[in-house]
Amino acid sequence: MNTFTFAPATKEQAKARIALTGPTGSGKTYTALITGTALGERVALIDTEHGSASKYADEFAFDTLQLTSFEPTGLIDVLAVAAHEGYDTVIVDSLSHFWSGAGGVLEQVDNAAKRYGTGSSFAAWKETRPMERAMIDALLAYPGHLIVTMRTKTEYVVETDDRGRKVPRKVGLKPEQREGIEYEFDIVGDLDHENTLVISKSRAKPLSGLVVRKPGTEFADSVLDWLSAGKPTPSASDYLATATAPDTSYEDLRALYEEARRHNLLAAAVLDPAGEPTTLGDLIVRRGTEARKEAGKSGQAGKSGKEPERKAVAA
Repeated sequence: MNTFTFAPATKEQAKARIALTGPTGSGKTYTALITGTALGERVALIDTEHGSASKYADEFAFDTLQLTSFEPTGLIDVLAVAAHEGYDTVIVDSLSHFWSGAGGVLEQVDNAAKRYGTGSSFAAWKETRPMERAMIDALLAYPGHLIVTMRTKTEYVVETDDRGRKVPRKVGLKPEQREGIEYEFDIVGDLDHENTLVISKSRAKPLSGLVVRKPGTEFADSVLDWLSAGKPTPSASDYLATATAPDTSYEDLRALYEEARRHNLLAAAVLDPAGEPTTLGDLIVRRGTEARKEAGKSGQAGKSGKEPERKAVAA
């Protein structure tokens, strides 16, 4: 029988989880770079736009990785490498490609539907959803700051200018991603063609409803002020270091698993000691199994005989 225990809520320090949406030409990449470089010293940008972000290399210092195929599992592997390399900020420019680009979620669904046959879209989505959920969980569990950009579909509206003339204006609509993706992030900012940022969703009360024309480092400073308020908390990298330490015991690993679970970090993408991508939860379970065998050989195995409990990391 499960037992449930409530505990007092505490405000903990956190890393940025920001989504920037807007139509083409609204300045998403530039805004992500000016924000990301202000949040952290070392910045990695995952470029899905044929190297377009590198046009700003004369203004910002960052490392880039260009992708041409956008499988959700591929993004998880890239995040594991970025975490291993210790990047303070990761920018995914853009996350929309992992939805509608080559190898993205929609293509994965189409491929699954072809395998199952006509009229099997439900089965295809059932197969693909865990992959997508694992990607989102890995993004949110990244040990540094995270910024993603998302394209919005564009339409024109006709407005009256200050001279009374009817003029068309481009406006962005919903992001090119699954419905409700914006709720996964702490801060969502919508950009228009004048590079005006409107915070449409924010868990940071001081930023809620904020309108910033041509956002600069002051926006990042406001985000950092909110993030730094609270109790320090370990990151996935900290848990990884403990899990892979040679003297970490089986009981320590069980406790580590539970602590990582409470902080929603089991799905964090990491590299194991052999350099292979995995999740923090799977690595702790594997290390727990190894530690239990080692303890058994030395006659020090615990009476419980249980491994760290493996829980699902994908919805």
